[in-house]
Amino acid sequence: MGSNLVITKEIENYINNHSLELTEVQKEIISYNNSLGDIKRMQISISQCHFLHLIVKISNTKKILEIGTFTGLSGLTMSLSLPSDGQLVTLDKNAERNKIAYNFFKKAKQEKKIKTITDSALVGITNLKKEKQKFDLIFIDADKENYKNYYNQSLDLIDKNGLIIIDNVLWHGEVVNEKNQDKLTAIIREFNSFINKDERTENLIIPVGDGLTVCRKL
Repeated sequence: MGSNLVITKEIENYINNHSLELTEVQKEIISYNNSLGDIKRMQISISQCHFLHLIVKISNTKKILEIGTFTGLSGLTMSLSLPSDGQLVTLDKNAERNKIAYNFFKKAKQEKKIKTITDSALVGITNLKKEKQKFDLIFIDADKENYKNYYNQSLDLIDKNGLIIIDNVLWHGEVVNEKNQDKLTAIIREFNSFINKDERTENLIIPVGDGLTVCRKL
């Protein structure tokens, strides 16, 4: 039986250096985030940028909902992968970070494709449901306490074969550390078990970045 490769920092750098090169604005966002201190951990990894780029392309996605904007790296990555008539709606309650993200979107000439909504994610999702909006792909990367709520609500916003992608599902590897019983780790563990047993979707955890779960609605 084959085993998975342990991804060291050196291998990660090699992979990034031999994959699709990021745009200058994507690199600028990463550089900006590196100046923010510990909060930069909220950014997706470069390998996740590559993954999101390809999955948007190969799934022929045209409309995306992002739950959790931060400073715009994931949103910009997915928008750049969309066709010229594609759209990305991104939700975040932090007005200051939304402004920063919008400025990056504009600098990358993507602002016409992207609609930024400043509101609680659950309120924003409820409003989108009232408007009977539908999406091809939903990317969840927000507060972990509401992951199950976001996932359940998202199922109403996609049709059969629609995709839901969730970040941080391996939680820095702590999901397998039985000694770690802190609140957020327990929430992620319970969420992963819930997804795995959910008969409304089929799912796969991909060990890229901090772990991505990809779900397809059945």
